[in-house]
Amino acid sequence: MTFGTEAERDPKDAMPDGDGVVELQAPAAVEHFTEAERAARGRAARAEVPRTSHATLESIPGRDPLGVLEEQATSRVPELVPIRYGRMLVSAFTFYRGAAAVMARDLVPTPRAGLKVQLCGDAHLSNFGGFASPERSLVFDLNDFDETLPGPFEWDVKRLATSFEVAGRDRNFSDAERRTAVLSVLRAYREAMRNFAAMANLELWYSRLDAEAIAAGLKAEVDKKQARAAEQTMAKARSKDSMKAFAKLTQIIAGKPQIVSDPPLIVPIRELTARAPGLDIEAGIRELMRVYRRSLQFDRRRLLEQYRFADIARKVVGVGSVGTRAWIVLLLGKNESDPLFLQVKEAQASVLERHLGTSEFRNHGRRVVEGQRLMQASSDIFLGWIHSPKGIDGVARDFYVRQLWDWKTSVNIEAILPRGLELYGRACGWTLARAHARSGDRIAIASYLGKSDVFDRAVADFATAYADLNERDHSALREAVDSGRIKAVEGT
Repeated sequence: MTFGTEAERDPKDAMPDGDGVVELQAPAAVEHFTEAERAARGRAARAEVPRTSHATLESIPGRDPLGVLEEQATSRVPELVPIRYGRMLVSAFTFYRGAAAVMARDLVPTPRAGLKVQLCGDAHLSNFGGFASPERSLVFDLNDFDETLPGPFEWDVKRLATSFEVAGRDRNFSDAERRTAVLSVLRAYREAMRNFAAMANLELWYSRLDAEAIAAGLKAEVDKKQARAAEQTMAKARSKDSMKAFAKLTQIIAGKPQIVSDPPLIVPIRELTARAPGLDIEAGIRELMRVYRRSLQFDRRRLLEQYRFADIARKVVGVGSVGTRAWIVLLLGKNESDPLFLQVKEAQASVLERHLGTSEFRNHGRRVVEGQRLMQASSDIFLGWIHSPKGIDGVARDFYVRQLWDWKTSVNIEAILPRGLELYGRACGWTLARAHARSGDRIAIASYLGKSDVFDRAVADFATAYADLNERDHSALREAVDSGRIKAVEGT
């Protein structure tokens, strides 16, 4: 966690303050093309970059996947990096989850149709799930945007499709079962993009996938088992909120609720700052919340102002994110039975930036938030960002902020069956298409993809080839740990 005042480092990062809005230069004019011109662009791209070419996975001279991971580790909390490696060692699938930077490098020489969208940047199947909309309905959407950046739509599609192939192997599904699941993702993406291309702009913008709609669709298909499982998942998700986090993560210490210490996974700041005597934590938190508040809509600022700071702790999260600085903040509302847990997560440069160019936002927290708002149909009301030039370690860092738990749920890969993976693939493919359609030229992309399954089959072939490569990378990590090159802590 870093403290201190925020400097406005670039006009394009200017934010509204409490008294008005920072004046910005007028944006450049936007050029508008006709529907026919946009469709023609997609057909022209198909001629230049055949859809069959997307099956290609070229070998890269000097490829060093472990070197990529070790380079990432240099900017992370040193004592947490072995936990990241330990989690990536669990299976080829957990390795894949943590290796977004590796795949970004491998995608560079692959064919591109020249049709850009806002990329998730890490669109594997575990980065989709359910969460509460501001209207308090359970929606299904992408839920991780640490690597978001504009780029070629194929990169997200290939990462998502490959994740189904890798997960299917992890579950020991047959070749045919895996192929069916992967093709279900790709067909759903292609057909959804075609449908979105036919929609009016506002109709597209309001499109979303409610969890209730998923359950209803399963019932309509007379898939009672899957419908029952979906309903159980929804019921469990609705109980996962700040009250549950409060009960699980806190205890009363000296008459006040405090976050329970569980090192190395959860370490309250009172323990971390033993290394930095004299640091005024309370003052730092107040300043941090003031800076964060400025990134929220006016009404949500007023809501946040009704909460007071109670405690903060560092928390290890995810697989690929382990080692970046992630914090949980306990706030209290009208009384100690009115908690709000926020997650404050470090935002470093996207793994895509080295290959696609730097973000238009100097603050990487804002890059994450703006990408998320663009791609999601409905976003957390407390989604915001921070820049702070000084912290416990004296290093300037960017962060984004969201609620810790707000009906969040994700698929249980360890228990999923072939039919479930296929149905889940359809939901993920539709959702990714909707996110891309909001940010890119949906008409051109739909025209490029066409009505046939040529693109689907090509990317499915790519997914098989990349899953083979991923397994070799996972084995290389195990060998590096066994040889002592890399230190890993397993089972945490």
